[in-house]
Amino acid sequence: MLLVVMAAALPLAFSTWVALLNNFVIEAAGFDGVDIGWLQSVREVPGFLAVGVIVVIMFMREQTLALISLLTLAIAVMITGFFPTVGGLLVTTMISSIGFHYYATVSQSLQLQWIDKEKAPQTLGWIVSAGSAAALVAYGLLVVSWKTFDLSYNFVYMMGGGATLVIVVICWFAYPKFESPHAQHTKMILRKQYWLYYLLQFMAGARRQIFVVFAAFMMVEKFGFEVHEVTALFLVNFAANMIFAPMMGHLIARIGERNALAFEYVGLTLVFLAYGGIFFFGWGVILAAALYVIDHLFFALAFALKTYFQKIADPKDIAPTAAVSFTINHIAAVFLPASLGYLWITSPTMVFVLAAGMAVTSLVLALMIPRHPEPGNETIFSRVQGLSPIK
Repeated sequence: MLLVVMAAALPLAFSTWVALLNNFVIEAAGFDGVDIGWLQSVREVPGFLAVGVIVVIMFMREQTLALISLLTLAIAVMITGFFPTVGGLLVTTMISSIGFHYYATVSQSLQLQWIDKEKAPQTLGWIVSAGSAAALVAYGLLVVSWKTFDLSYNFVYMMGGGATLVIVVICWFAYPKFESPHAQHTKMILRKQYWLYYLLQFMAGARRQIFVVFAAFMMVEKFGFEVHEVTALFLVNFAANMIFAPMMGHLIARIGERNALAFEYVGLTLVFLAYGGIFFFGWGVILAAALYVIDHLFFALAFALKTYFQKIADPKDIAPTAAVSFTINHIAAVFLPASLGYLWITSPTMVFVLAAGMAVTSLVLALMIPRHPEPGNETIFSRVQGLSPIK
């Protein structure tokens, strides 16, 4: 239940920040594609440094770190509206990103430690659904009230961050401190038998950045979406996730991680190529909005990557590997948005063609997952071997 409540707390602040971001940076700070690329690169630096979680959990239990990270995110979002400049946004974005990425790292670790393997796909689906429901509430209120009450960016940022802050306080006092079933290693560990998981994480991070940074930015820059229209699009996304995420969890449990991820990557390849067609052929806004929703649904299958790792991992490796995998996931995220920002202003089509290529590469990697992954059977090439770390 604590995992569900924390999952619901996150989007109240973060989804508010995302919903307003593209309009806020264009209207208040005069951003272009280059500026948004740099902002998103700065936002991903804490994700690249998520390996620092390993050091922090030497002195602090993961549950405490999760709540402190959520608190950091909440406060940073609350003050974002006070700094409508490039410099101010870089600072507040960095602070909020530290909270977001450290929470995401620790919550993934806690989920894989606390949830039984047999129930993991279904339970993770319900956790995703809870987060989507909270985002749905935040976006629904924003759609209804933005125009009606002529809300300011500052007021909405304060309310979104404040709601998360209140839930963090409740979680701190309402829940006991839980013990993990397996003591976790508190040093950085790289294991050669996890190589496929590491590569899939790297590709997921690179591919996700193009969607997160440029798909929503396209809706504002090319089609002139206003705040309530962008938020309505997010609203549809999270309504769909709330309904379909538990179903996807059952689907993963039934067909396995390899087939689920392969289905996701085939779908994403087609979606990214269609995005490119919007610019190349001049296709309209209705198709763009539909692709955005479909894109988001495919990304919801990504928790199959978590359950794949849970099945092949030594239980003591979960916390340090969660930190290492977040760093790997964000290697491309640090430089890709800024570099693609320059490509965007010359050829947006090529940005999405590049994303399609990444999805195809991910598909090839996913097909290397065995039908029944387990320790000693991590990939289709595996032989039973020891769990010794790479020195």
